[in-house]
Amino acid sequence: MATTVKKKPLAALEDRFPKLGRGPQAVLITAIAIFAVIFPLLMDPISGTLADATQYLAYVVMGLGLNIVVGFAGLLDLGYVAFYAVGAYCSGWLMSSFYADANIHILVTGTAAQAPGVHVNFLLVLVIAAMLCAVAGVIIGLPTLRLRGDYIAIVTLAFGEIVHVFAVNGDGIHPFGVGYPLTKGRDGISPIDQIKLPGLSQFNSYLNLRPYYWTILAIAAIAIFISLRLRDSRLGRAWIAIREDEVAAASMGIPLVKTKLQAYAIGAALGGVSGAFLGPYLQIVNADSFAFSFSIFVIATIILGGLGSVWGVVLGSILLSYINYTLIPDQLNSVPHKIGLDFNLADVSIGIFGVLLLFVMLIRPEGLLPERRRKIELTEGIGAAETSFEVST
Repeated sequence: MATTVKKKPLAALEDRFPKLGRGPQAVLITAIAIFAVIFPLLMDPISGTLADATQYLAYVVMGLGLNIVVGFAGLLDLGYVAFYAVGAYCSGWLMSSFYADANIHILVTGTAAQAPGVHVNFLLVLVIAAMLCAVAGVIIGLPTLRLRGDYIAIVTLAFGEIVHVFAVNGDGIHPFGVGYPLTKGRDGISPIDQIKLPGLSQFNSYLNLRPYYWTILAIAAIAIFISLRLRDSRLGRAWIAIREDEVAAASMGIPLVKTKLQAYAIGAALGGVSGAFLGPYLQIVNADSFAFSFSIFVIATIILGGLGSVWGVVLGSILLSYINYTLIPDQLNSVPHKIGLDFNLADVSIGIFGVLLLFVMLIRPEGLLPERRRKIELTEGIGAAETSFEVST
C-alpha cells in the first residue's frame, strides 16, 4: 500500500541541504584571520600592496555598514557616501590646523600638542564621527519612513548629493563666522595629524604603513563582530522581517519607525568610522572623494558578495576594491589603446561595474558568498507548492 505524505517546503529543503559543521568554517576563518594579521610582516613597510590592502579594509567597514541598511533591513540607500564624507571631515576638523586661530588640544602628544588649530585624540574622533553620522542617519531615515522601494532610493540619493555639494562649496560657507569655512572644497583639508594610540608610538604613514593596516584591521574585525551579533539578535530578525514583508512585520508587533531608524543609525556610524580613519591615513579630506559614484561602488560590493551576507560583503568589498583601484588603473588601463581605441579603461569603470553586476545577477543572483536564507529563497523557490512524495508501507 502506498501513502502520499505532504511535506512542507522548508522541511524538504532541510533534508536536501543539511547544515554544515561549524568546525571547518571555524578553522578556515581562523586561518584567514592569522594570515591577515601577519600579512604586513611579509611586505615592505611602505609597499603599494600594503597601502592598497589598508584602503580595501576601510571599504570593508563601509560595506558592512551599508549591508545593515540594505542587506538586513532592505532599505535601499544611494547616498551612503554622505556618511563617509561626514566621518572624514570630522578628522579634518578635529585633527588638523584647519581652524588655525583655535588652540584646542585634547589627549594628544608630540607635534600635534604644539601645533595651532584643533587636535583631538584619534579614538575620540572615531567616537565623535560615529555619533555624528548616527544622527545624520536618523535625519536621512525620517523622511523615508513612509516610503518604499524606488522612493527611498531617490530621497537617499538627494541626501548624498546635498552633502557632496556642501563639501565642494564649503569654502564659501562660514557657519562660525568669518575665517572659519565649513570645508576647503576641492583644495582639501591637509595635512591631518598622524594617528596616535595609547601605549604606541606616533604613526608615520610616510615611513611605515603597518600600524595603519593593523588599526583598520582591528576596526574591520569589530565591525564584523557587530554585524554577526546584530544579524542573530532580536533586532536583526526584526530587520529581516521588515525586509521580507513590512506589513506582516508590523502586524506581528515590530515597531517599524524605531527599527528602521536603528538600521540607518548603526549603518551610518560604521561609514563614519571608516571615513574618520581614511582622513589621517590619506592625509587629506577632498570633496572630490564624495561623489555619487562612490555610493554605487559600495552598493556594488555588497551585491557582488551577497546581500545580507557578512562574509560575502567582506569578500565583495576586497574583490571589487582590487578591481577598481588596482587591476583597472594599474594593470589594464592601457588595454583600449593597444587595440586602437582612444580612451583609458579607468574612464569607464562604472560601466565595468554595471557589466559585472549584470553577470552576477544572471549567473549567481544570490552573490558570490550568499547568506543561506537568501540562497534558498532565490534558488529553491520558497513559497512554491508543497512537495509530495510516496512512502511505501
